[in-house]
Amino acid sequence: MNALRGIKWPYAVIALVAVAAAAIGLLRPQLIPAASSTSAKKKPGATALIKQNPPPALFTDAQIATIGKQASAERTKADALFAHWKAAHGSTRDDKAFAAWAAQQVPAPPTAKQRTAELHQVQTLAKTRTAAGQKAATWLELYGKKDIWKLYLHDQRELIPAAQGTAEKAELKAALKLAKTISDQLAAKDKQPAPFVLDPTLRPDKHIKPGAKGPYSYPSRHAARSAAAVTFLSALSPHRAEDYEWMRAEVLYSRLYMAGHVPSDLTAGTLLGDLIGDYELTINGH
Repeated sequence: MNALRGIKWPYAVIALVAVAAAAIGLLRPQLIPAASSTSAKKKPGATALIKQNPPPALFTDAQIATIGKQASAERTKADALFAHWKAAHGSTRDDKAFAAWAAQQVPAPPTAKQRTAELHQVQTLAKTRTAAGQKAATWLELYGKKDIWKLYLHDQRELIPAAQGTAEKAELKAALKLAKTISDQLAAKDKQPAPFVLDPTLRPDKHIKPGAKGPYSYPSRHAARSAAAVTFLSALSPHRAEDYEWMRAEVLYSRLYMAGHVPSDLTAGTLLGDLIGDYELTINGH
């Protein structure tokens, strides 16, 4: 099933993978110098980045099912909460007030006992890691914050007027930025160490120093950005919502798989991201 899910990527991704394969096989000697000189002048966009590093085989539907269902459940909560904000503020943009309000809607971190139980889940999952799984998780961690979602929107923009596409690109960018800002502020306030900080054996590559407290992981930045993007993109293109939700589950599962987060980090981040997605849609009249 996992291999088949790859074809549900937007057609732009499929085309990019094909172009990348041709480039590697035929034009590598000519492209390498050009890429080097270009990158020094301008940072590659999401399309170029993923073209250069297409996705490997990702996780199976069975692997991501649980975290996918947990993330989906947060949407109902977020919509109910956002209705209160909308009733009081309408469609007026006020990022500062919204950020303060949204942060208050995120549940308090779990108790120490609950977090320990979640850590045990991550430790158990870590014992099942494979080389292929780590490759998938690494790719999802790298591109799951922003680039995947920007590429999905790029695919949508191929079918709409240019001015509308430009506006929606700016709106998605604003949602992703707000998700990072609020999740970073909450993480700094709540100070919940990431699983690999609590148990450095989970990620020896991180080289955690004895006594380290951070990085902090509640709520998850990946989850907040992914949820904001999925809420936003799904409203613009409802018939693709299932694919967006699938990719969100892939990203979230990768964070468990490589001990970046425990489940409550991800559900809290998802709730926050859903609120941000609702906000961005509302203030832009979608």
